[in-house]
Amino acid sequence: MELLTKCLFELVGTFVLILLGDGVVACTTLNKSKGFGGGWVVITLGWGLAVMCGVFIAGPYSGAHLNPAVTLGLAAAGKFAWSGVLPYIVAQMLGGFLGAVAVYLFYKDHFDATEEGDTKLGVFCTMPAVRREGRNFFCEALATWLLVFVILVFSTAENTPVVGMGSLGAIPVTCLIMAIGMSLGGATGYAINPARDLAPRIAHAILPIKGKRDSGWGYSWVPVLGPMLGGAVAALCFVLMY
Repeated sequence: MELLTKCLFELVGTFVLILLGDGVVACTTLNKSKGFGGGWVVITLGWGLAVMCGVFIAGPYSGAHLNPAVTLGLAAAGKFAWSGVLPYIVAQMLGGFLGAVAVYLFYKDHFDATEEGDTKLGVFCTMPAVRREGRNFFCEALATWLLVFVILVFSTAENTPVVGMGSLGAIPVTCLIMAIGMSLGGATGYAINPARDLAPRIAHAILPIKGKRDSGWGYSWVPVLGPMLGGAVAALCFVLMY
């Protein structure tokens, strides 16, 4: 299948992932939303289901990586061609940016009704509960290690020609995302995906959001480099063990 077609599905799958994932955060945290106060369980369920929808869209065509850390990890494990890494990441980042813009347009009135700049930023990207960047980096790396390692382990049993989150079927990876969020999400908000964090953070910086704060650039390297390192280490562990 042509690389361009695969990248298109990565873009659309990541767009839907962010539309629903950032959307559930907006729904539960922005003022005057009918879902206001839904809480962490709703957010983790919503993100899991967001991944499921992205997987259904992109899985049959691109493998549904939807995450630069997953793409890097699969390439490092010999499950994906290195020539496709950069095009996939570009597509994922663009999809993440467009998804974040769509969430802003959808919830524009609720952004305007919300005064807290931290709450508005939290719709787009992650910031830690306790800012200790070294430990935050470790948390992001470990959570992403778990994500990529389990995806690779799933792929051995499935033995499918196109390896990625889409090769697992939607339900296992949905449960995996929910488990990571519920168990390991409390420290940093479990970005575990540079396209989920950096691309919407860029959207936050560009969009004319009323009363917004800065975009947290001093922390932004953590949810990018942490997941990328975690994905690479997961690939190494998989190759050594399997």
